[in-house]
Amino acid sequence: MADLLGIKFFDLDVEVEAFFQTSIERLQGRFFNMHGYRIEAAKALTHLLNRPESRESVIALPPSGLMGGYLKALKKSSGIKVAITDEPVNIVERLKFYDIDSIPIEKELSPKEKKLYLSEIKRDMSYFGKTYKRADLQVDISGLDPVQAARKIIEMIKLQPDLDHLPSGTVGVTRSEECDSGEAV
Repeated sequence: MADLLGIKFFDLDVEVEAFFQTSIERLQGRFFNMHGYRIEAAKALTHLLNRPESRESVIALPPSGLMGGYLKALKKSSGIKVAITDEPVNIVERLKFYDIDSIPIEKELSPKEKKLYLSEIKRDMSYFGKTYKRADLQVDISGLDPVQAARKIIEMIKLQPDLDHLPSGTVGVTRSEECDSGEAV
């Protein structure tokens, strides 16, 4: 999406690791629960939003990107918030795994593991999906490849009379999947 718009792209997970100089899993381990982690990680989002190079950008957020500390930081921004959804089975096929230090791990899921992840993703989508109404726009990308999905999101934004100021401003994108520590999608 950022490439199609000719603007910068940031992944909040990468920004959090750079800001705190540690992996997501190690940072999460410092907190009693995910709420505490999100409050701390929101400091990296605030830092990113205050950087000049993020003024016109796409920022990929976790599914919890419209909750707690993240939402508080985003409310101070004039960017467009887009919640992207997909079918759980498609999300399972895109799963990527990382070790405690965020180093990619090659892992082939067994049918039983796929079923377990599918169940977990459905629960997460139900939980986080409730917050997606806080987004300026929700876009379902089911069945689309990355370029098709990006084009659909851009077109949906352009169709919204109050959101047609692309590429000026930051576009925050929250994904419809999130896995436990050590895993990212």
